Amino acid sequence: MSELKIGDPAPDFTLPTDGDGSIQLADLAGRNVVLFFYPKDDTPGCTTESIGFSEAIESFGAENTTVIGVSKDTVAKHDKFKAKHDLKVILGSDAETDMIERYGAWVLKKMYGREYMGIERSTFLIGADGKIAQIWRKVRVKGHVDAVLEATQTLNASS
Repeated sequence: MSELKIGDPAPDFTLPTDGDGSIQLADLAGRNVVLFFYPKDDTPGCTTESIGFSEAIESFGAENTTVIGVSKDTVAKHDKFKAKHDLKVILGSDAETDMIERYGAWVLKKMYGREYMGIERSTFLIGADGKIAQIWRKVRVKGHVDAVLEATQTLNASS
């Protein structure tokens, strides 16, 4: 499967979410969507990133934007993670990595000389038209939420 590029239609998905919910991209037509993929609930970088997006949730809301964090963690783990850190973002569970793979966030990783498949911290901004407006790969958490919010504001200003 070829890598997604800016301007491509965002692959549709339906995921179970925290709070026994479910979210489908098609249901968010007409809104911008920030999809951030992260390796694991309650690890330092993932927690910092999720808290950052949660703290900016009202600013994203003002930009007609839904923010969804996605990992392989179960919905039960998401519920605990969300409660522990008072997260305001939607957390989607993709235990089978179907959707994670379609977005190209399931990659070969190397640590301590060992290779394994895992989630690359990456973020996709999907415009209200359902097309990918921006992609961040190999995300560094510091300053990332601000960069995504700025891109969202720029996208809205140009549409």
